Amino acid sequence: MFGFRHEGRRVKHMDPVVQMTPYLMPMRCDAQVFLHHDVDYETLTRYIADKSRNEGVKITFLEVLIASFVRGVSQVPEVNRFVMNKQYYNRKELTCSMTVLLDTPDGSIQENVIKVRFDPSDTIYDVQARLVAKIEQNRKPEKPSFAMKLAGALIKIPGLVSLVVWFLMFLDRYGIMPGVLIDELPFHASMWVTNNASIGLHSVYHHIYNFGNSSMFFGMGTPERGYTVDAKGNPKRWCTLPVGITVDERVCGGAVYAKLFTWMKRCLRNPELLDTPPEQVFFNEGCRYSEPKAANVHVPQPKAAE
Repeated sequence: MFGFRHEGRRVKHMDPVVQMTPYLMPMRCDAQVFLHHDVDYETLTRYIADKSRNEGVKITFLEVLIASFVRGVSQVPEVNRFVMNKQYYNRKELTCSMTVLLDTPDGSIQENVIKVRFDPSDTIYDVQARLVAKIEQNRKPEKPSFAMKLAGALIKIPGLVSLVVWFLMFLDRYGIMPGVLIDELPFHASMWVTNNASIGLHSVYHHIYNFGNSSMFFGMGTPERGYTVDAKGNPKRWCTLPVGITVDERVCGGAVYAKLFTWMKRCLRNPELLDTPPEQVFFNEGCRYSEPKAANVHVPQPKAAE
């Protein structure tokens, strides 16, 4: 309320054309834009294999994708915004939400939803440690997340879900939703990601939820392979990791999004850039934030001189 929210602060200076778009597209689903990017599979495979062989660290494709997003936000903080009640807010945190499968004794498919907090200075090792810790905490069926507990309780009473969701959306619209709910619910996050490759599905262009304020969704699919020809007419094999991207175009101009994806593609083509913190971290006006480093973070040792 009055420009202050638990997870954000009103944007004071921005392009008036961009600022006008929520009046033309009031709903988040009105403003969805879909993009596609093919990540070079061989580059990431060699990087992941090198980490495992030389450093004993198990890195996944998903962790590299998220780490590239974290690095991109550290350089282009404008994308870490959201629109609520037609007003723009700078987010005071860097978070990622996702669905994870539970380790059920009978092998039945059950899901949980988690939200992971990151620091813009995080390296791939920090991202890996945060994700592993959060996923391990939330993969046991007997320990469901707050969102799952809330959904399970509400669904038992007919009509209660509609009433509670309406009430929460009302509180959220005017910035008076309790901070404890915003911290626990996955719908208030910098981005969502879904790892379709883990269940053998292709990449998707996932919708953005109107509930909450997440403005970006990444959907990573199974690797795609094929053949092409090089400049000399010789056959050449290719393999890519497809990523479907959905964004809320109201958040910022296309040039700002392009700058974010340029940074992400640079890191995905050269993942070793993620081994070290960024030289400088940029923040939106009035929204500096930090997150304590995760425990048990791997510290790479310098290579001995030959």
